[in-house]
Amino acid sequence: MQLLQFIRQNWMEWLFAAITCILSCHYRDVKKRLTAEQQKSSAIAEGVKSLLRESIVHNYNKYLDREYCPIYAKESIKKVYESYHKLGGNDVATKLYNTLLAMSEEPLQKEE
Repeated sequence: MQLLQFIRQNWMEWLFAAITCILSCHYRDVKKRLTAEQQKSSAIAEGVKSLLRESIVHNYNKYLDREYCPIYAKESIKKVYESYHKLGGNDVATKLYNTLLAMSEEPLQKEE
């Protein structure tokens, strides 16, 4: 009898305790999944940044051999570099990018 009376008097406290427990369990689960997704997103961003950097290096080598960089290639390289820079890339590729932009847009005519 005293047990039923105790339950009637304290049911609200038990309800709030149960709700708090359930919410804290869900919070931990959501936080764990969010952390995993952030790590995955970070890894994807680093991979994309590496691919963009590789594209800049490849274009640099290609157009350095030709000794000129056409306007359409410069426009493409600008877009690649902009994305690369937004992802946090800013190292040797910046020097290569600036060198590419400074190159002539037409092949040099050799006089014979």
